[in-house]
Amino acid sequence: MRRATGLFGAIIVASTFAVPYGSTRPHFPAQVQPERPEVPRTWDDAAMASLEVPLADPKGSPKHVPATYYYRIPVRPIYKQYIVYAPGHEPSGYIEKLKQAEPLIVWDETTTPLLKSDADWVQAGKIVFEAPLTFGRHGEGITTVDDVQSPRFYEKTQLLLTKDGRLPFYSYVIRKKGEVELGQLSCSMCHTRVMPDGTTIEGAQGNMAFDRAFAYGIRAHLSDGEIHATERALFSVPWLRSDPEAALNSMSSSEIASVHEAMPPGVLARHRSSPLFPPQVPDLIGVKDRNYLDRTGLQRHFGAVDLMRYAALNQGGDDLASFAGFIPVDGREFKTLPNPAADSVGGRYSDTQLYALARYVYSLEPPPNPNKSDALAARGKAVFEREGCGMCHAPPIYTNNRLMPVRGFTPPAEAYKSDKIMNVSVGTDSRLALNTRRGTGYYKVPSLMGVWYRGPFEHNGSVATLEDWFDPKRLDEDYVPTRFKGYGVKTRAVKGHRFGLDLSEQDRKALIAFLKTL
Repeated sequence: MRRATGLFGAIIVASTFAVPYGSTRPHFPAQVQPERPEVPRTWDDAAMASLEVPLADPKGSPKHVPATYYYRIPVRPIYKQYIVYAPGHEPSGYIEKLKQAEPLIVWDETTTPLLKSDADWVQAGKIVFEAPLTFGRHGEGITTVDDVQSPRFYEKTQLLLTKDGRLPFYSYVIRKKGEVELGQLSCSMCHTRVMPDGTTIEGAQGNMAFDRAFAYGIRAHLSDGEIHATERALFSVPWLRSDPEAALNSMSSSEIASVHEAMPPGVLARHRSSPLFPPQVPDLIGVKDRNYLDRTGLQRHFGAVDLMRYAALNQGGDDLASFAGFIPVDGREFKTLPNPAADSVGGRYSDTQLYALARYVYSLEPPPNPNKSDALAARGKAVFEREGCGMCHAPPIYTNNRLMPVRGFTPPAEAYKSDKIMNVSVGTDSRLALNTRRGTGYYKVPSLMGVWYRGPFEHNGSVATLEDWFDPKRLDEDYVPTRFKGYGVKTRAVKGHRFGLDLSEQDRKALIAFLKTL
């Protein structure tokens, strides 16, 4: 099997911008962007060195490749994409017509979409957002063309479809006439949400059953050796005394598939995390107002150039970094950095493409909220204010944009100079924050905006609904989590964040009604 080059980095696969925390930097909202903006430089050595919050064990914090290496990586071309339909929904002769289509590059170093008006930039960013990083062929790849054309794939993964039978998380791509490939690992793959009525929200907390599809690919296409190398590249933290990946390395490919199958939609074992304690998929709508990215507050974020850097890292850039000598992109010894033009690097986006992507993400707006303010919601707002919820979830964006240490971690004194850190812990499961390559020792205080269309909740998606989150029974050891349980787990307590659990039934219902109006 030819390993998809973006698998390790995208499952994921100027120093004047490196300002200290607390400095102001304009977000350039879409409506006031200059028509011919100066595109920032994505990979600046000084900025990259201070971009991320240090890991809880700082010796594992990444040392990123220099700009001289990064800009030698070829810019990947973006091809025209075509809809993937579930079996029985595609137009007659659809695949045969695709085989007759000519390859069409819509954006590379010589072909560029129109970039004059603000609307042009946003539309161009949408192209990048939806562009796949890897391609599955017939019988080749983690998820293949054969897979998405098989009813068994849908039976096993339970992937959601739109009301007209589209599978919105993938696309077909023609890079060679006569050969249909399956495009995957785009931004939109994880950040598209299919609603109960079959419509979609792009940029929302996605609900693709990503790890179920990954598990299907493991069972169908990977040997034990291949999946062990893949899991190590994605998740290993070898500098820790107890590397969680070591447990996976002793499992068969079928057992590892079962670990991934334990993850529900809305939860994702993305690279640098762990399939044993994965993070919830974030909502990108409103991200322009967030000062930290990732559940663990891994990256500082004050403007478009920071989001560009985040995208570059999560589309393969941080697989090139050295984590205490461990280099994920090197799938054998994990010690050697390849030639920047090697297939294993997988290409990069240009600074212009990343800037357009950032402008598109900043332009995202929430869907119309069907939950209207009424007497019950008004009572809930009073409960919210009375209980002091706004101390952490401060209006108008309903987060104080701070970091909260987890139990078992004491922030170093110098951390208070560079970051906004609270002096309390809410006691939720700390493993993601301590035992992964995204583990800073903190969780960021999340925004409550848009909770009506989001879920599952908690940093690892343990509960399906707000009603479940405010259920005092979740603290009991015999509780059955309503979403992510964990591999081999039947019951466990969902501990921490006791706020709201002592409310009366009436106040609890009112509080939830208010939160759903945000």
